[in-house]
Amino acid sequence: MNLANKLAATALLASTLLLSGCGQGQIAAVDVDKVMADAPRVKTLMSEAETKIKEAQQKFEQDAAAKPDMTDEETAKLQMEFQRKLEGINQAYASQIRSRMDVVIEEISREKNIDVVINNSESDKLIFHGAIDVTDDVIKKMQ
Repeated sequence: MNLANKLAATALLASTLLLSGCGQGQIAAVDVDKVMADAPRVKTLMSEAETKIKEAQQKFEQDAAAKPDMTDEETAKLQMEFQRKLEGINQAYASQIRSRMDVVIEEISREKNIDVVINNSESDKLIFHGAIDVTDDVIKKMQ
């Protein structure tokens, strides 16, 4: 048996023991897609982001209308600035959402003595049985 097969067998054995209850670790799962769709704080942040995007869109349109005789280079520059603004807004709000979700998941993990929390969204199902589902707990705390 080569080293890769030994490592794979060891990992399989360790995960089997952990999932079967021989280990002391607790595994939880959270459906991040559901949290993103249902959590009040996420909805609020998404609404704020949409407002900022609309404001940026209006400013872009005003700037473009104010200079109808722009060269192709100036138009491209204005569009790149607008695109960077949109990316900045998206990144800022995604970061806020992720930070808040991380804090909430950490709190729930401590409260319930959970060692591992994985994303178990419907589109990327990893665990079908045996994990504690903390999705609703995360949604409740994301106020």
